[in-house]
Amino acid sequence: MSAVSEKLTAAREDLESRDGVLIAFSGGVDSSVVAALAHDALGDDAIACTAKSETLPAAELTDATRVAEEIGIRHEIVEFSELDSDEFIQNDDMRCYHCRSMRLGAMYDRARELDIDVVCDGTNASDVGEGHRPGLRAVEELDAYSPLLEHNIEKSEVREIAHEYDLSVADKPSMACLSSRIPTGLEVTEERLSRVEKAERLLRTWGFEQFRVRDHDGLARIEVGEAELETALDPDFVRTARDHIEDCGFDHVTLDLHGYETGSVSPETEEGAEEETEDVVSNVFDADYPSVD
Repeated sequence: MSAVSEKLTAAREDLESRDGVLIAFSGGVDSSVVAALAHDALGDDAIACTAKSETLPAAELTDATRVAEEIGIRHEIVEFSELDSDEFIQNDDMRCYHCRSMRLGAMYDRARELDIDVVCDGTNASDVGEGHRPGLRAVEELDAYSPLLEHNIEKSEVREIAHEYDLSVADKPSMACLSSRIPTGLEVTEERLSRVEKAERLLRTWGFEQFRVRDHDGLARIEVGEAELETALDPDFVRTARDHIEDCGFDHVTLDLHGYETGSVSPETEEGAEEETEDVVSNVFDADYPSVD
């Protein structure tokens, strides 16, 4: 038996010992693997739960619903608003702590309604020790159970297990909440979240797979993966991006020549709540640059 198979068996047996679990479920690869393991171990006594708020792109909620159906697990949706918290809105270096605390709090509320004692999350063994991770503090304080972490399952092994379960999200890039697109210190507002979501929806529609639209107070800085950078530099795309992304509510549109990079606007790095280092808008190609028109 391989090391991954041993970890998988141990995690499944651990979950089987529970009376029931509710999984904080984003539809990303980590929480999907936990949901698949829990459903395998507990059947109907495992429930996936997605928290719907202004920071969750509508497309991600749709994906979460689809993946839950793929797994065959019961799927619950709870609603809350991070914008009810002044501490979250001010967007300091503890933003992810406030977000995760509220999100998990909503999960525990639903778990109590369902008479479930255990709330699981998708923290894996690779998440620990990756720098400033205030979201993990919230997981510890609220005593959420992290089976991937408990059984030392690293990110690469999570993806391997996802392939074993034939999950469609096995190779899905990590997706952070929309607030991660707003530089630390700039207030998180519904307007900013909305225009980022609209702009990223366009990029997804245009066929890009790994990307972010960073909101620098009205300036949209587009990051795309290295493999897609050549496509983004095409003059036709530049003109299209300028016209349509400005229509989303931005004053200016730029393309970052460094490409997609976690850690470019805030001091955090975690799936669902990206941790990035604050940076100025540099090394960008302005979509208004006259030579492409």
